[in-house]
Amino acid sequence: MAREAPRIRMSPDEFADLRQLINAHSTPQAIAFRARIIVRCIQDDKPTNDRVAADLDCDADTVSKWRRRFHRHRLDGLQDLPRSGRPRAFSP
Repeated sequence: MAREAPRIRMSPDEFADLRQLINAHSTPQAIAFRARIIVRCIQDDKPTNDRVAADLDCDADTVSKWRRRFHRHRLDGLQDLPRSGRPRAFSP
């Protein structure tokens, strides 16, 4: 039996922001996919990570990671964390 994931509750404004991230052509695909994961997690009554992963064709650990980060940090949690290592020599 799958462990129950944290329940995500959000305001209508947050939901609108997520939909905007998903639909914007300028949004990087990684962030749009993370937003799709979160939207899918709030659509069901009790969505498990396995069910969401099957619907989006990804791994359940990926769903778990982004669900936890969104639960803790909200929309800011969907961004990549700074990488360790030497700073870039050239600007992006």
